[in-house]
Amino acid sequence: MAARDDLDALIDDISVSDPGVHDRVAAALQRRALARDLADRRRAACLTQAEIAERMGTSQGQIARFESGADTRLSTVGRYASALGLAVTWTIYAPPAPARPSGSPARRSRSMRPTSAA
Repeated sequence: MAARDDLDALIDDISVSDPGVHDRVAAALQRRALARDLADRRRAACLTQAEIAERMGTSQGQIARFESGADTRLSTVGRYASALGLAVTWTIYAPPAPARPSGSPARRSRSMRPTSAA
């Protein structure tokens, strides 16, 4: 397990008022890992950012932005993979519920909150 740092502490502090922050951070890290994997595949194919950009009809700067994890929209991932001759398969699934510390109450999801009558 990686050592915790100040960023972890900040995320924990924010989660007090925003319980979904952990999920959003995890999703962002997954998108960044995906972008880095595609960049590794580009380099393994001996292609430059400019060559991928040309194939995608965009600029080299946009490719650099994507590879840094700053732009990981689904459409960009698909176009980038296609420019490498790869296909992307999207899967939607329900991840296992995170373990709650013992004694902590279960949080109600938004879908379980009562709605007001009109």
